[in-house]
Amino acid sequence: MGHSQAEKVQNRERILTEAADQIRDGGLESVSVGTLMKSVNLTHGGFYRHFASRADLLAEALKRALFDGARRSPKGSAGMRSFANGVKDYLSRNHRDSRSNGCAISALVSDVGRADAQAKAVMATYVEDYIASTRQQLGDDDDSRAMLAVSAMVGALALSRVMTDPSRSDILLQTVRDHLVAFSDAKELAGAGHRDEA
Repeated sequence: MGHSQAEKVQNRERILTEAADQIRDGGLESVSVGTLMKSVNLTHGGFYRHFASRADLLAEALKRALFDGARRSPKGSAGMRSFANGVKDYLSRNHRDSRSNGCAISALVSDVGRADAQAKAVMATYVEDYIASTRQQLGDDDDSRAMLAVSAMVGALALSRVMTDPSRSDILLQTVRDHLVAFSDAKELAGAGHRDEA
């Protein structure tokens, strides 16, 4: 790869990284091409050497933001114990207060809901992956419980961030967390019951 091509790749990466950070902090509409390019010490006109349009940039930066959020999320082995631990981490005060470092789905779901089809398709892929991994942790054959769990976690986290009373926000997180952990415990107990009967 020639020097100019390598530099072009590096510049594109810098633009994407900065745009993803801006999206995580301020949402899709917070990204201004002029301001973004200035923040990475590149010219506004140079933007179009890297991206066909602002929509193209937003879709790519959204992928980056979602990927980074998934990578930063706690990982565990598949299984209900891992599910319960994941719920506790996800619905925590620390996650609520770390919007720019946490789950990008909960941080950006409202923005993407109002965005174009390209951005919606990007997030839909990550939502489906999240449902699939949750289904695997729960040990289910269909998506219904995983859809409920993911919806409860994403919704509770998003709502907790808009509540002005911190103690009320804590109660919301704790309530949903307790119900989801009990949800997984009930399945585990049912499985143990079946094993005992054998």
